[in-house]
Amino acid sequence: MLSICLIFFYILLIISLTLFYFSMFFMFNDLVLFIEWDLVSLNSSSLVMTILLDWMSLLFMSFVLFISCMVILYSDEYMYGDLYMNRFIMLVLMFVLSMMLLIISPNLISILLGWDGLGLVSYCLVIYYQNVKSYNAGMLTALSNRIGDVALLMAIAWMLNYGSWNYVFYLESMKGHFEMQFISWMIVLAAMTKSAQIPFSSWLPAAMAAPTPVSALVHSSTLVTAGVYLLIRFNNLFINTNLSKLLLLFSVLTMFMAGLGANFEYDLKKIIALSTLSQLGLMMSILSLGYPNLAFFHLLTHALFKALLFMCAGSIIHNMKNNQDIRGMGAITLSMPLTTSCMNVANLALCGMPFLAGFYSKDLILEMISLDFLNILIYFLYFLSTGLTVCYTFRLIYFSMSGLSNSMSLNSISDEYYIMLKGMMGLLFLAIMGGSMLSWLIMVTPMMICLPFYMKMMALLVSIIGGYMGYEIFKYKLSWELFLLKNYFLSNFIGSMWFMPYLSTVGMNYYILNMSYKIIKTIDQGWNEYFGGQSIFYYSKNISLLNQMIQNNDLKVHFYLFVIFIILILMLMLI
Repeated sequence: MLSICLIFFYILLIISLTLFYFSMFFMFNDLVLFIEWDLVSLNSSSLVMTILLDWMSLLFMSFVLFISCMVILYSDEYMYGDLYMNRFIMLVLMFVLSMMLLIISPNLISILLGWDGLGLVSYCLVIYYQNVKSYNAGMLTALSNRIGDVALLMAIAWMLNYGSWNYVFYLESMKGHFEMQFISWMIVLAAMTKSAQIPFSSWLPAAMAAPTPVSALVHSSTLVTAGVYLLIRFNNLFINTNLSKLLLLFSVLTMFMAGLGANFEYDLKKIIALSTLSQLGLMMSILSLGYPNLAFFHLLTHALFKALLFMCAGSIIHNMKNNQDIRGMGAITLSMPLTTSCMNVANLALCGMPFLAGFYSKDLILEMISLDFLNILIYFLYFLSTGLTVCYTFRLIYFSMSGLSNSMSLNSISDEYYIMLKGMMGLLFLAIMGGSMLSWLIMVTPMMICLPFYMKMMALLVSIIGGYMGYEIFKYKLSWELFLLKNYFLSNFIGSMWFMPYLSTVGMNYYILNMSYKIIKTIDQGWNEYFGGQSIFYYSKNISLLNQMIQNNDLKVHFYLFVIFIILILMLMLI
């Protein structure tokens, strides 16, 4: 009898291949299908569900479903023995369906449904392993994404100025209007939160608390790419505006920060998460320069090798009995040759190794940057970030695969998880061939970029230098760790994503709660209480007691009052 994972694997694979065929058909015939489905019609009001099908949405859906089916196949063995396996698979499917809704929506309301669906289900998946760390990570993920949800709600409210939420009708005609500019600011804010750009970057590595198959899905084609996809659709709104310049700055800084931080990280999954952040910065920056097709191209190629990279990392963690520290690995090529081969292919594709998937999109992006009119800071950060990518990749390879084994003396590391390997093999072929196939499909006419020789070779040269630096620095592990100990502030600043997790967690609540505590102690329960409610009550009580004592018809009190009365009369007479 087939397990639930295998049933959904076959269903999603068939749908993915069908969508791929249709995307090719739409692309070659230059078709766009706009479907309006009248859900409810009452008098003159109607509730209409709109669906936009073009080559881009169909191709992206096909890739999402293909990666999802491989992840579900992989989960069959990775999550084996889990008591709530069916619940896990259903959550993953809800996640994928939310992404589908977001991809095919030309309407801000249905985009919000998919967008919120992603946020809600991601929270459920991040807290899947129920412990304090997972709860904190889930809350950080959910609350960071809520900022984007609020921005989308504001954009929806502002779209009421036009009488319809179908943004595709207004992108070109209303481009210069103040209302549309405000909407573009809100959309960019929403995309920055979902794609974890500075200053919302801290949730992305925290979301690693989720099971590894979920990480493979989230970081390749679903949650983090939703923001990029949204900006691809809204690209016409903010090109050549101040907003695009601001987005360019933030995204390039994100790319640089993530590349730098990954060189100081020892957690295997967090290194790969930071590499995702770096690639997202690359996609957002090329979008802000006005190349949506290039961003989409890199989005797809990145999805292929990043899903494979997470699957390989999950297989290694599974074998290492849930140890994620790369310092505890070493020489795993001897025990897991097939997994490490897949991981090396994915890593080299990430670096932009010629003729692997990442090369076609990454090299093209860097050449377009060289061709564009950019200032030296942006240009320098682009190539420095590319060098850092290769640097942390070679560091990862050095720590985990070469040298001597640093794990326990008695271990059972092997390549015997066959179903997990099948899931990885499905993506291995596309991580090698996917880039060239997509470049032939998306860019039918070959792009001829004419540059001077030294600029043409810049990307390759930076990659070689980065790889060499990564190997040389981390070969001397002891001296590197001593350097980090001596420069504690620097390593802590760079290694903690420029203190962003502190600002997003402790910085957001500790100081505010501390101030409110002091206000309560000093004002509400302090002098305000003393001179206010409590004091009035105290004096009123004393006066009423005195009054009550006087009104007790006591002979002694009457005599006292009589004497006081006589004294007062005598005093008045003397005056």
